[in-house]
Amino acid sequence: MIVAFSISPTTGDETGGVSEAVAAAVRVVRESGLPHETNAMFTNIEGEWDEVMAVVKRAVDVVAEVSPRVGLVLKADIRPGWDGQLAAKVERVEEILARGDQGPASGA
Repeated sequence: MIVAFSISPTTGDETGGVSEAVAAAVRVVRESGLPHETNAMFTNIEGEWDEVMAVVKRAVDVVAEVSPRVGLVLKADIRPGWDGQLAAKVERVEEILARGDQGPASGA
């Protein structure tokens, strides 16, 4: 499965920033050893259900250490028997774009 998640404390630093808390959560993901990527809005992580959810819980727990309340947004792509999809899903789209296919919306 692939999980895209975002964790945010309800309290920030003096400027309202949450970067320190988010960095602590990302550190948990990186230390997990699971395939992952972080972008401006979410962290994506790939693995089996129990291992992915355990990492998400640990990430929430570290943010909860600095904030009395934590927000979590989570989206999961559950597709048993498929792995390596964190990169493969993007590669399939890039291949279509490189071919110049117009896709179903073009009527082609």
